[in-house]
Amino acid sequence: MTIDDDDDLALPAALAAIAALGFGLEADDDDDDADDADVEHRPVDFELFEEFLDADDTADWFQAWTGDPDTDGADQFRVFGQTAAGGYAAFWLVRDDAPLTDQPIVYLGPGGETGVVACDLSAFLWLIADGSGPYEAVEHPTRRSRPNAEFTAIAEKHATGERMTARQAVEAARDEFPDFEDTMAEMTR
Repeated sequence: MTIDDDDDLALPAALAAIAALGFGLEADDDDDDADDADVEHRPVDFELFEEFLDADDTADWFQAWTGDPDTDGADQFRVFGQTAAGGYAAFWLVRDDAPLTDQPIVYLGPGGETGVVACDLSAFLWLIADGSGPYEAVEHPTRRSRPNAEFTAIAEKHATGERMTARQAVEAARDEFPDFEDTMAEMTR
């Protein structure tokens, strides 16, 4: 699965619905100096794009992220959002012949942080509904639940999988894809 043309850039309906609501993170809310105990009370650090990054932008980002000008992430990732610091969330196109919504969702941070955050879009919707984003799932996987009623309604409408907490979504993803971090480490220079 690759990005073929501009018609292929539309987000799935569930992600578009979340993007329309937004997370409400203000610039002042992103306090890098706050200690880890405060993470429980910080808002989710995530912004969904209006559409997927196109193939050229994905390739440029992945080449910069890996430090390898010869690699092309467009055949591996569909980037759909970012954190305030510049970390990206993406579908990881690892399941042959599976639809996009059945692909795992990963986080690739600006400082080399990586992690699989959900096994598929349904699990990601429950992760968001439970008050976490991709950054929080990787850097603070034991963060307490902070359910969001609006995001829960979107998950209830669009998710095909069982309801779960963010912690359960992350654990299931890490169990299914235990080598993701090593795979990404091997790709960086």
